Amino acid sequence: MSESTATPVVERTNESPYAVLRWLVLATFVVILNETIMVNAIPRLMQELEVTARSAQWLSTAFMLTMAVVIPVTGWFLQRVTTRQAFTTAMTVFLAGTLLSALAPVFWLLVMGRIVQAAGTAVMLPLLMTTLMTIVPEHDRGRVMGNVTLAISVAPALGPAVSGVVLQLASWRWLFGLVLPVAGLVTVLALRKLTDVGETRPSRLDVPSIGLAALGFGTLVYGLSRIGAAEGSGVPALALVGAGLVVVAAFLLRQRALQRRDMPLLDLRVLSHRTYAVGVTVQSVSFLAMLGAMILLPLYLQDLRGLTPLETGLLVAPGGLAMGLLGPRVGRAFDRVGAKPLVVPGAIGLVIGLGMLSRVGETTPYAVVLAGHVVMMVSLAALFTPVFTISLGALPPHLYSHGSSLLGTSQQVAAAIGTAVSVTVLASRSNALLDAGASESAAFVGGVQWAFGAAALISLSVVALVFLLPSRVPGAGPAPVEEVDPTGEPDPVGC
Repeated sequence: MSESTATPVVERTNESPYAVLRWLVLATFVVILNETIMVNAIPRLMQELEVTARSAQWLSTAFMLTMAVVIPVTGWFLQRVTTRQAFTTAMTVFLAGTLLSALAPVFWLLVMGRIVQAAGTAVMLPLLMTTLMTIVPEHDRGRVMGNVTLAISVAPALGPAVSGVVLQLASWRWLFGLVLPVAGLVTVLALRKLTDVGETRPSRLDVPSIGLAALGFGTLVYGLSRIGAAEGSGVPALALVGAGLVVVAAFLLRQRALQRRDMPLLDLRVLSHRTYAVGVTVQSVSFLAMLGAMILLPLYLQDLRGLTPLETGLLVAPGGLAMGLLGPRVGRAFDRVGAKPLVVPGAIGLVIGLGMLSRVGETTPYAVVLAGHVVMMVSLAALFTPVFTISLGALPPHLYSHGSSLLGTSQQVAAAIGTAVSVTVLASRSNALLDAGASESAAFVGGVQWAFGAAALISLSVVALVFLLPSRVPGAGPAPVEEVDPTGEPDPVGC
């Protein structure tokens, strides 16, 4: 049977095949929560481990770098191993990194722990999305994707709030000490129920591709993360970005060559599908704007307005919760009416929300800041579920894993670009106002306003791009009037 016509295989059990998703969603929630749980711990770590702010940022930078390096490999990895093998590998690596981080006696071991954690995390989301696309029928994908969005959107929103509470009561080590038993329990329970989905495809691993991916994406993301930071005696940030782009280009050329032998590490034929190419661009630009806002808001609320990390986490949590809670409703609406009625208002709302945040000042009521953030996150909810579903749905089944991997890689690069743009605009505008005689607080406000404004301008491209997306994948019809799970279960993911 050819790969393009192969029928997805689900191991026969007495449970619904949808039950596989419950365990993958729960595990993904835990690992993604961990991604943002360190946000509020940096000041305390600087004091307890006696490191500078620049060194402490490696806890975030190293995590992001590792994700950018590992995700391109997951397309090949997920085709070669079974669902259980991929899950076991990801969670074992994540647990090892969490334990190392919790016990780390010195800073560099803590950074190593974060790197190991990220290596496990990088596998989970592509595994979840590939499995979802394999077992869920076309007419039901929006609803199920909406339930998945509930988990993966709420997790990063809760991370700063959870860390704020933990740091109020205990040492930073408990950020890992609390995650470790929860992740371990989820792993043990999941392996008792998890079944294999799809078919494996043996293929040779191209070692030069791994080297090019690691060097290219790692250098690119690191260079972008250094833009706007004070330059030391090392290589300039722009030089790192340029070198990274050259190596990434070499990686892409090698994948094109390997495609002729049907053995690419990351199959770029996904980009030959127009809907997927437009969708991944929309996702990346939207993610860029969202990450820029996530960087700017804590700086504004803590450095200028004087809020504590816990207060900051609680203020931004409603936006993330609203985004997650709307996920199932957006998914059901997508199944009924298609993408266009959702993504067009979502794109416009994203620009409006960022525009509202670009007007914040030294005394702006917190309710206004909250409203702008909620508008932005609700708009992203209207974008992410339909765009993700229709993008991957446009691919043939044998490209699902590569499509998920490329999407994850582009989001990591977009996150680095969003951070670089935000910090650069903030710093350059603030310095210009200081040179013109403005006070430090006025200069900082001016920088924040311009940075949010830049994100709003970038988001205008999303408004143009969503009109290029079809409402449905060609050949897919609307969901039945009675939205019944094919397995007879009312809630396939348990979210």
